[in-house]
Amino acid sequence: MKIALGADHGGYALKEQLLQDLKQKGHDVVDVGTHSSDSVDYPVFAQAVAHQVAQGACVRGIMIDGAGIGSAMAANKIKGVRAALAYDLSSAVNSREHNDANVLTLGAGLIGPVLARQIVDAWLAAECREERHKRRVAMIEGSAVPLKQSAEPGHGAPAATPSAGASPPPAQDDVERVMRRVEELLGTSLGHTGGLLGSHPRGPSVASSPETARRFLDLGAGRLSTGLASGRIPEDVARFIDHTLLRPNATAEEVRKLCAEAREFGFAAVCVNPAWAKLVSDELKGTGVLTCVVVGFPLGATYPEIKAMEARRAIREGAREIDMVINIGALKGGDDELVLRDIRAVVEACRDGSVRCKVIIETALLTDEEKRRACRLAKRARAHFVKTSTGFASGGATAHDVAIMAEEVAGAGMEVKASGGIRSYADLKRMVEAGATRIGASAGVAIVEEAREITVSE
Repeated sequence: MKIALGADHGGYALKEQLLQDLKQKGHDVVDVGTHSSDSVDYPVFAQAVAHQVAQGACVRGIMIDGAGIGSAMAANKIKGVRAALAYDLSSAVNSREHNDANVLTLGAGLIGPVLARQIVDAWLAAECREERHKRRVAMIEGSAVPLKQSAEPGHGAPAATPSAGASPPPAQDDVERVMRRVEELLGTSLGHTGGLLGSHPRGPSVASSPETARRFLDLGAGRLSTGLASGRIPEDVARFIDHTLLRPNATAEEVRKLCAEAREFGFAAVCVNPAWAKLVSDELKGTGVLTCVVVGFPLGATYPEIKAMEARRAIREGAREIDMVINIGALKGGDDELVLRDIRAVVEACRDGSVRCKVIIETALLTDEEKRRACRLAKRARAHFVKTSTGFASGGATAHDVAIMAEEVAGAGMEVKASGGIRSYADLKRMVEAGATRIGASAGVAIVEEAREITVSE
């Protein structure tokens, strides 16, 4: 394939790496510049790439700047160009299959070379084949989208014409995306927003408005400051807990009992080894309790591709959350690129399946600086949580570690799961006060029952 390739100074290094990779794979690449890291204006090179595609000199174009956004805007000024920013495999494939994008823009400040190569390969391989997508692409290329149109074959009656000033109702998938975003925003704005190490969570207290808190929790918010010292709504304590059974000798009967307890007490999730994913998913169907599956567990010392494959299989069998163990040795050895690739492989699988990814960093084996690096890498990989421990190492969660992790991911829309050695309501309280928004515990039933006893005594 003949491909136009360009970058500004922020994307120059990544462009050079992609240039060699594309050539090795047999593509004919037209490099429109820039040719050094000296400061330049990205619109110049974005439009140079766009012109190559619009004039038919190249079939596709790729442009790289710091974030990829400005280049997409600049390229789309050229008639016949459909430029799309991609930041993961899903967005890359979607831009081709749904929008027939002929120019890809990348943000070198957002992704590394490994993910960039994966995105480019996926984008180049994908094609726009569905007639409904081709029709919509033609609308993009043409004039205004008609206000009245017939329904797609097999999709019911013709759509009504919107009245003046009214907007058509959103599609169901759009509604779901908006709801997911609302959940993320609630989690960020109502929860632990960071601060000095060891500071208490800020934001609304559950105890101050129990009914409102319950509504937010029902929507999926995980970062409400609990005010747990008051003990006023202990039934909501269960919503912080992943009810866990990860022993290698666990039986099907024990797993079913775990699920029954989760249904009874309303835990956030049931966390199990991959072999139990389908059983747990079936047992929890219709309950609102999530199926959580561990990946690369408990050592983390396997290939990123195998972890991703393991995650995808678990997702197919009903997992809605994946807890993956990082390559701890790689982190301690300073191979951050491998750790980032390791996490991203699983995060991409999770995002493709619309599930959440928790990154277990095994704090007991790390220095404080290594804990911070691990959190920053998880943040770069766009994970949803960082998690303290597997429970199989020399130690479990501590309030100190949770506070470090909460501080590192503050403002990124990420959460902290504390796990390992949490056996009492007092343990849970310490972790939440330090910044945890989820607790992994095999003693979930005992914790909730203890919380209820405290409330009765008060």
